[in-house]
Amino acid sequence: MTSVINVNLPEQSYEIAIAPSSLDQLGQQMASLKLGKKVLLVSNPTIFKHFGERAIASLTSAGFEVASCTLPPGERYKTLNSIQKIYDIALENRLERSATMVALGGGVIGDMTGFAAATWLRGINVVQVPTTLLAMVDSAIGGKTGVNHPHGKNLIGAFHQPRLVLIDPEVLKTLPMREFRAGMAEVIKYGVIWDAELFAQLEASKRLDQLRYVKPDLITYILTRSCQAKADVVSKDEKEGGLRAILNYGHTIGHAVESLTGYRLVNHGEAVAIGMVAAGQIAVELGMWQKEDTERQNALIQKTGLPTQLPSGVDIEAIIDALQLDKKVKAGKVRFVLPTEIGVVTITDEVPSDIIRQVLRGM
Repeated sequence: MTSVINVNLPEQSYEIAIAPSSLDQLGQQMASLKLGKKVLLVSNPTIFKHFGERAIASLTSAGFEVASCTLPPGERYKTLNSIQKIYDIALENRLERSATMVALGGGVIGDMTGFAAATWLRGINVVQVPTTLLAMVDSAIGGKTGVNHPHGKNLIGAFHQPRLVLIDPEVLKTLPMREFRAGMAEVIKYGVIWDAELFAQLEASKRLDQLRYVKPDLITYILTRSCQAKADVVSKDEKEGGLRAILNYGHTIGHAVESLTGYRLVNHGEAVAIGMVAAGQIAVELGMWQKEDTERQNALIQKTGLPTQLPSGVDIEAIIDALQLDKKVKAGKVRFVLPTEIGVVTITDEVPSDIIRQVLRGM
């Protein structure tokens, strides 16, 4: 079964294609977009070992000339040094403006490849082929690209929309359990901010902590509803002028936790789960959200095997300080995305530091 979701944008609309075994159709799909012949495939060694040859075979059979670049896995390698390696291989292979970079991997590879494509020759094509649940439902869509600065996540970046997002649900079979759970954090996020029906379907599922307990039709449903939610929001607000900021639900405190633990202790999804628990409780303390709803959210987070407590040893004052470096800070005020009901959120910068402290101490 194939789902095609359109991301409608003023300058460059594109499709998200979701279909089993679609990795083998990569070359064909890209050929239909009339892209230049040169392709640089960017991946990490683990993903490349699983899927690199299949992707290259598909591209070469469609007439593309393919070079490849593998980068070390992990958030701590999401740096300008890694981007330099992509540039070096792009230069070696004389990638011109009509060329395409293909990101084959999770969110880290997608963000770096997108940023390299945005800045090589002031912008060339990029195609996203996400291999993790988190990248499939979130980071591969919407054109946010970037790398981390030692003092904060994604502080260096650019908006650069892909020409295509190709999602093959079958590649999830090789995904480590922890990474699957990390992706479920973003899925729950969509349920809370946008799609109450998706939230209810997740609640009705017996187990969500491992892929083997989630039937293929539910996976397709999760992918389709999540991608549609992201596409809807991005289509209305491409560059985060307003509405798109709701996609940062759970990310404000989540990014601070990631950064303070050196991107080693918790992964992105785990940090977002912790951030959603905190944001939900902040909304309750401010009288914006019902206690029962935050309990429903937290029960769903626990059902996916994600954390609901702060990692031990994380200093609460350090979190408060780190919030000031968040990209969403405006005129020195931290903006929070807070739920008012399941499926509806609001954005506010009127959250007293004392409330944040109180909620964090309770975690």
